[in-house]
Amino acid sequence: MQLILYSKPGCHLCEGLQEKLEQIKNLSFELEVRDITTRDDWFAAYQYEIPVLHLLIGDGKEKLIPRPSPRLSVERLEKMLSDYVKT
Repeated sequence: MQLILYSKPGCHLCEGLQEKLEQIKNLSFELEVRDITTRDDWFAAYQYEIPVLHLLIGDGKEKLIPRPSPRLSVERLEKMLSDYVKT
């Protein structure tokens, strides 16, 4: 499984979500962090929305994962992702 996190430097919400994702132990995935300031199309799409999390579903297609609350624990984030991937 591959997750894509759209982020930008200095975004505390993005950094917090990335830290929590990196602490997940019981769910196997690769995390790709994309800096929206490096591409105009990413910036236009996500400048007011970050952090944005997507699941790569094949053939380069991405499925949006609803944004988790910044207050969500690592354990609850792991459960949310696990449940979302199953649907």
